[in-house]
Amino acid sequence: MKVVIADDEPLARERLRDLLAELPDVQLVAETGDGREALHACAEHDPDVVLLDIAMPGIDGLEVARHLAAFDPRPAVVFCTAYDVHALSAFEAAAIDYLVKPVRPERLAAALERARTFAAGRGRESDGPGSSRRRTHLCARLRGSLRLIPVEDVHFLQADEKYVVVHHARGEDLIEESLKSLEEEFGERFVRIHRNCLVARHELIELKRAPDGHVYAILRHGKEPLEVSRRCVANLKETVKHL
Repeated sequence: MKVVIADDEPLARERLRDLLAELPDVQLVAETGDGREALHACAEHDPDVVLLDIAMPGIDGLEVARHLAAFDPRPAVVFCTAYDVHALSAFEAAAIDYLVKPVRPERLAAALERARTFAAGRGRESDGPGSSRRRTHLCARLRGSLRLIPVEDVHFLQADEKYVVVHHARGEDLIEESLKSLEEEFGERFVRIHRNCLVARHELIELKRAPDGHVYAILRHGKEPLEVSRRCVANLKETVKHL
């Protein structure tokens, strides 16, 4: 069983490392001190389980877990935290166990057994982000690594077969998520202009009707206008009116 530890406290990482060393058939493949590093380590090593702190600088453990829920294969997440107030949020983020520090050896062993069961069953199937709380980043996987894209930097999202192309401030990336799930999660930030396109509300400047009758959205940072479907025109006019 391959394990990644993610905790910003060196002593906490040391304790987990020592406890893992006492368990059979466990391989520690990476240690990280923040959420961003944890996601990179998981993309590189494809672990079976991640021992994850919640309160970490930058991207916290709860958001890391929501990103990991979209990985395929999906690692089991075990939260290890000094506080029990996050338990509900942890299980909403699809964690399989929740350990309070200092982690006891028998509780860690039990959590890893649950992880083995998870890995052997349906839990290996990705079922998307497991929480109603919105993420602050989108995650694009790139040949064994990943790129984290701040949601606030996204200009528009465009469906392309089984992928979504994220057009953002630094270019374009593909993510393996559905446009529908992104609309459900980020509906306050994005508005649908077509069955295959969501646009950031702050990017909309105006709507223009072409001589052929088609309506196009003009974006603040768009290289070219985007076509608006007929069924979206009325709602989009109201949106632009209130910007």
